[in-house]
Amino acid sequence: MIIKAFLRWTETATAGDRAKAAGALAKAFLRCPPTDEQHRAAVHAMIHLLDDPSALVRKALAETLATSPKAPRSVILALSEDQPDVACHVLTFSPILTDTDLVDLCGRGGAMTRGLIAARPNLSRSVAAALAEVGDLGEILILLENPTAHVSRYSLRRLSERFGRETSVRNRLLANDTLPAEARDRLVGHVSALLAQSGLVRSTMSPSRIAHVTREASDLAALMLAADAEREDLPLLVEHLAVSNRLTPAFLMHALCSGRIEFFAAAMTYLTGLEERRVRSLMATARHNAVRALYESAGLDRAICDVFAEATLLWRNLSHRTSQTGGESICAALMQKFSRNPDQPTAIDELLDLVESLQLSEERQIARTFASEAALAA
Repeated sequence: MIIKAFLRWTETATAGDRAKAAGALAKAFLRCPPTDEQHRAAVHAMIHLLDDPSALVRKALAETLATSPKAPRSVILALSEDQPDVACHVLTFSPILTDTDLVDLCGRGGAMTRGLIAARPNLSRSVAAALAEVGDLGEILILLENPTAHVSRYSLRRLSERFGRETSVRNRLLANDTLPAEARDRLVGHVSALLAQSGLVRSTMSPSRIAHVTREASDLAALMLAADAEREDLPLLVEHLAVSNRLTPAFLMHALCSGRIEFFAAAMTYLTGLEERRVRSLMATARHNAVRALYESAGLDRAICDVFAEATLLWRNLSHRTSQTGGESICAALMQKFSRNPDQPTAIDELLDLVESLQLSEERQIARTFASEAALAA
């Protein structure tokens, strides 16, 4: 009888009074026992109020029911698809909305709806993945700024593909420690491209020099990422580099000489199609000819496979003697092992030029470290 009287009263009451009454009705509902007859009548009354022409009434319902796990699902679902100032509380806080509901709302709703969902506390991985697929720039920024959102590594990778050229998104992704290595390399590539196109760089360097410096910087960045990447991330990083035609002999030699053995083994696994365990076994225990045959099966030029095989044996010997791989020792030993013909340069000569440049770079780094330590000691 009370609910019926309430509904008759709403027909003549002002919008403000109806809104206050709607809030009071929702609070009473949350306090009623679930089996109480007035509880069921209150649900019907709230469903009736969903059709109220005033947004104030629906907003009062949303504000009162938004955070309660006892709120009626039918009312919450309807409020979640109302106009933004009504739906905002429900979309942001309601525990009644399941991940499936939120994913559907991401697909059906507009930018405002997706933005409110992106701001939800403890947003699940599945909903974050949906936002990563369909969200626009604004919603993605909200998602990345949500400290409690559970964004998977797959979603981070997808965001790097979709928004890698957007500075605001790129900076937030690069600051994320869980960003996969290949996604980080993709973002670094965007930064390199932007620097190469800047007016300052183009006015001070020739196009060929810009291309050379950019390529060297990209290779060095990729190797640094390979050193820090988790082992399970290495195959994806290798595939990413292979697709962009960056697994060149020079790059692979740089990886081997600088001690990026985990990455180098992953690259050989990808290029040869052999099992990872088989590749690692050959690199760690096989004789020179077997190691050379491994690199030939990877598609490396037969003329330079001897250099790669010798570098592998040098790494093996060094790893047995010390816990750290001395990249400079490998480079120096290779330079002593192989001679160059300046009159008729070959593929081996070009590879040895790279090895020599690596050796010089390492010697400069050692000298800088020595000077810094001497200065501190003084």
